[in-house]
Amino acid sequence: MATYKAPLRDMRFVYQELFNGDDLKRLPGYEDFSADVVEAVLKEAGKLAEEVLFPLNSSGDIEGCTFENGVVRTPTGFKEAYNQFIEGGWTGLGADPAYGGQGAPKALNILVEEMICSSNMSFGMYPGLTHGAYDALTLYGTEEQKQLYLTKFVKGTWSGTMCLTEPQCGTDLGLIRTKAVPQSDDSMKITGTKIFISAGEHDLTENIVHLVLAKLPDAPPGVKGISLFLVPKFLPKPDGSVGPRNGVACGSIENKMGIKASSTCVINFDDAQGWLVGEKHKGMRAMFAMMNTARLGVGVQGLGLSEAAYQGAIQYARGRLQGRGLKGAVKPDKPADPLLVHPDVRKNLLTIKALTEGTRALVMWVAMAQDKSEKAENEADRLRHDDLVQLMTPVVKAFGTDSGFDNANLGLQVYGGHGYIREHGMEQYVRDARITQIYEGTNGIQALDFVGRKMSAHYGRYMRSFFHPVQQFIEDNASDPEMEDTVIALAKAFGRLQQAVGSVAQKGMSDPDEAGAAATDLLKLTSYVAVGFMWARMTKIALSKQGDDPTGFYKGKLATGRFYMTKLLPQTGALLSSILAGGSSIIDIDNNLFNIEAA
Repeated sequence: MATYKAPLRDMRFVYQELFNGDDLKRLPGYEDFSADVVEAVLKEAGKLAEEVLFPLNSSGDIEGCTFENGVVRTPTGFKEAYNQFIEGGWTGLGADPAYGGQGAPKALNILVEEMICSSNMSFGMYPGLTHGAYDALTLYGTEEQKQLYLTKFVKGTWSGTMCLTEPQCGTDLGLIRTKAVPQSDDSMKITGTKIFISAGEHDLTENIVHLVLAKLPDAPPGVKGISLFLVPKFLPKPDGSVGPRNGVACGSIENKMGIKASSTCVINFDDAQGWLVGEKHKGMRAMFAMMNTARLGVGVQGLGLSEAAYQGAIQYARGRLQGRGLKGAVKPDKPADPLLVHPDVRKNLLTIKALTEGTRALVMWVAMAQDKSEKAENEADRLRHDDLVQLMTPVVKAFGTDSGFDNANLGLQVYGGHGYIREHGMEQYVRDARITQIYEGTNGIQALDFVGRKMSAHYGRYMRSFFHPVQQFIEDNASDPEMEDTVIALAKAFGRLQQAVGSVAQKGMSDPDEAGAAATDLLKLTSYVAVGFMWARMTKIALSKQGDDPTGFYKGKLATGRFYMTKLLPQTGALLSSILAGGSSIIDIDNNLFNIEAA
């Protein structure tokens, strides 16, 4: 059976030891988040994940959401779990105290999100979407909108969604047809259909607030004509309570491959009353505030599923007896040896472990940079940290979800045929993980964003926010004999990345298709180097703690780091070769050659 135990020891390591979480206490608003408070929050979140959310994961997947007469019901137990969730204050953990939140650092909040995703990803979708809506209104809402809606979001009694996709357009939002018609009272009448709306209708909250992309009558064509509107399911009364039903209805829910306990809806707007958020025709700017939060959150979903897959796989590998070790019996008193003794099984497990722990460190680096980009007192420091967040958002989203899906597959592989059977829980992780590579911008879109926008932004300034600390680390540790192998491996991979970036930049200037053909490989190459940088830093800390390691935690870090550097980081060589080969084999093939004729 699947199992989950919150990885609190590793979370403490990345938060306190790798990135010195006490630094966040010096930022305005974070003074109360001492190591003791952080520890208490993590423990309580772990208890919630293990005892409340995880027991509903499999049953929620089997039962799914139901849709009848326009009403969506979540699976048995979800409503009670959500009530516990809001009673515990989890919906307001990272929110501004001005609206009733607890004001926790984003770095702490993201560790809590990981536990929620590991234990019950479908459940996490409901508060996760609300968090994104909260961010968009915080940045672009009027003070009146903030006072009404943010306080409800923080309390958890109202939830939020983001409504972008329509039947005729997904990535190309310039094709949207949803219309907004101004009214005499400054409201709008919104009409149109949105699809694939996560948490678009459910029974967990008393109201659902949709953030909807639509076009005003005077809108210019394309994405420059998109505005963002706030459209509640129930119109608020003057006192802030729920009023009459708005012209918003769920037309159907999707029968999906995974995350079955999360309602994915077709939402119809029929002269629904809504209000402009931000400036007219500037909706994409406001929506990207929500999407950037969501993209980091989706990367964390991949991380959470990696952790869950690893825990299930290692438990099974220890207990399942199959065959004998290649050098002879390891457990001669048993009829066979455990799966854990076999090299290929060990490689699968170490791959999951190395990618999971490395990605967690990368996520924490970006989350702490996000905190500092908002709270640092020095403008230059805020800008420097924001540069890293901007650059690494597509990296975290794409690599976190690609490795999450791959790791779930590897976890299933460890189980063999039993992994393919529902009762063991591993196949659910594979199904749940697959969507993460698609929504909030497919990973191909993340690659194009990375190459087309982030790499060249401000004459390479974003890239320098990553390249400079990697180069500095290599120089600072090159003469340390204990770090020699690690530094050499990182330096080689970093050199490949620099060569690849130069090649893509040069070719892309004259032929954008060349940059597009290399984008996915370059994003993956960057990701491997970024995680390699994390492992180099973790290795340095583990080496310094060898004398105080009663549980073997740091010894495990050293062993896993060595595996990453020798078995996974060398993939940067193949990625560089592919990039340098150019895109002609992709671009120049005649479209007709894709056709398949019947024999």
